[in-house]
Amino acid sequence: MSMPDPVAPPPLYTSREPVFPRHVRGRFRQLKWGLMAVMLGVYYLLPWIRWDRGPALPDQAVLVDLANRRFFFFMIEIWPHEFYFVAGLLIMAGLGLFLFTAAMGRVWCGYACPQTVWTDLFMHVERWVEGDRNAQIRLLRAPWGAEKIRKRALKWALWLVIALGTGGAWVFYFADAPTLMRDLVTGQAALVAYLTMAFLTATTFFFGGFAREQICIYACPWPRIQAAMMDEDTLTIGYRDWRGEPRGKLKKGVKLDAAQGDCIDCNACVAVCPMGIDIRNGQQMECITCGLCIDACNEIMDKTDQPRGLIGYMALRDEEREKRGEARVSPWRHIFRLRTIIYFLLWGGIGVGLVVALLMRSPIEFNVTPSRSPLYVTQPDGTIRNIYTLRLRNKDHAPTACVISVAGPDGQPVEGLVASVEGHAGGVVEVAPDATLSARLYLEAARGTALAQAKRSDVVLRVSQRDGAGSVTEQTVFNGAGQQ
Repeated sequence: MSMPDPVAPPPLYTSREPVFPRHVRGRFRQLKWGLMAVMLGVYYLLPWIRWDRGPALPDQAVLVDLANRRFFFFMIEIWPHEFYFVAGLLIMAGLGLFLFTAAMGRVWCGYACPQTVWTDLFMHVERWVEGDRNAQIRLLRAPWGAEKIRKRALKWALWLVIALGTGGAWVFYFADAPTLMRDLVTGQAALVAYLTMAFLTATTFFFGGFAREQICIYACPWPRIQAAMMDEDTLTIGYRDWRGEPRGKLKKGVKLDAAQGDCIDCNACVAVCPMGIDIRNGQQMECITCGLCIDACNEIMDKTDQPRGLIGYMALRDEEREKRGEARVSPWRHIFRLRTIIYFLLWGGIGVGLVVALLMRSPIEFNVTPSRSPLYVTQPDGTIRNIYTLRLRNKDHAPTACVISVAGPDGQPVEGLVASVEGHAGGVVEVAPDATLSARLYLEAARGTALAQAKRSDVVLRVSQRDGAGSVTEQTVFNGAGQQ
């Protein structure tokens, strides 16, 4: 007797099933259109906006000036030592992501994530070239021929143009956009600009055109982290199975059977999903809460004279209440709860702190480094001189004159102690706009004074703008003859 053939194990890896979402109309689709237009418009156009900062500074509104280690954002200028502003913005972005996820699930992923925005744009281009869902499926299954080659070539060419524009727009944030555009076209731009554009073009073309939902499912860590941010009050998209089940097909001209649920199993929600999932199977990691399934289902409900909302935003806490026929709690009560309020207060507190720090920062900064060899110099008249390296930074967009003075730890003048700057008479230093000046600073104590005879004394240097706009201080030490 022959033994039956063993059952082959399922394959470890399966080929991707292409997802071709059907076009849908509705308020969530309109919302996605509006946000896409705003975000892409900002991304592509922002480097071309001009902002007059004076003759000595770049006139690009938003510029990451790596060569001079500065960041310009309209009237704001961030220097390297002020990176805490950037760190604060990154913390705010993280808290904002926590806030939106706790309130409305993966709403960021569905509407504002760059992968979602560019994938959505690529899908619309594909739909414009190849037709809607059914036409795309037929073209996929059709053998290669003139028509298929023409449509694929046109689609890929348009994708490449978008990807090239994406990579090009990114590099324009790091140099003067008109100048860099001219250099790119004439072949005079730096090699790193071409390499950056090539990398971003290739990744945008692949991620938005081919990888699509796989980036969200396999590459992005956020779907696996979001569970910690959500609870029973988080508003997410769900299917009201207590209203839709049992499903049943609806024939034209025939009313729904009383024992049948509102879902007519048309699969419209599946056909429009950019992730290729069926929301009726419950909450799934792949769902990005874009709301297109809501638009599709509401459209079917209107056609079958059924109330809208079979698929919609709801909190898990509302499910049992709705099953019992009770009224839903206002969505605002789910959004404004203790958890989201704490996130918002943290987010807002950091934002207020950054604004206050920005408004309170002085237009001038300086630091002094004492010379270690020698610690002091004895002048022919017995005066004790200490030498320092002074670095004075003018963060204003106009030249400024600064006065250098010295005092004791209590802020009171010290008898016999004088400050002077090499090459600048009277202790007045002229600093160019948006520049850093480096010079030698001398502190001299007259012979016989307490500072000249002491071993080591604390002193305070003050740099004041001559027009009274601001002043800053820094503590240092004065080495006297008592070192011997």
